[in-house]
Amino acid sequence: MKKHIHSATSFLLPLIDFFHPPFRKIMNLQTFRYAVCGGVNMLLGFLLYLVSFKYILKEKTFHFGFYALKAHVAALFFSFVFNVFFGFLLMKFVVFSDSDIPVRKQFFRYFTVCLFNLALNYILLKILVEVFHIYPVIAQVFTVIVVVVTSYIAQRNFSFKISTPPEIKD
Repeated sequence: MKKHIHSATSFLLPLIDFFHPPFRKIMNLQTFRYAVCGGVNMLLGFLLYLVSFKYILKEKTFHFGFYALKAHVAALFFSFVFNVFFGFLLMKFVVFSDSDIPVRKQFFRYFTVCLFNLALNYILLKILVEVFHIYPVIAQVFTVIVVVVTSYIAQRNFSFKISTPPEIKD
């Protein structure tokens, strides 16, 4: 597994970094990497949300025995599961690779932030769809903007922070 991750990062990092120079004045390299990786993860998650909402759930309520979820909520949970694992790999090995916190602790923190973001996404989605009657796919686009900003701040300062500042490390 480590060999595959190393191969992927040795391909991805130079590719992402190649496109950084035009953005250098507005964001540092780590923020740019976060934007690219987060954008890819967000687009894949959004695509999964759209496919599950429109084609798998067919915009109908998802029943699983003792409880039922409206299609827009079920699609959110489906995409969440994918985004947590794929996003962690991108954040851990591409964006915040200099973090020295143990991987299990990073994943726990990352998952905690993701749960918070899911709750935030859920609340915003419910309000936009059920109160303001905005079409679910459009509402999800708006919620993603809020969640992305919140996520970056939390991931950088909590999940993947560097426990020992670089100037103190040996």
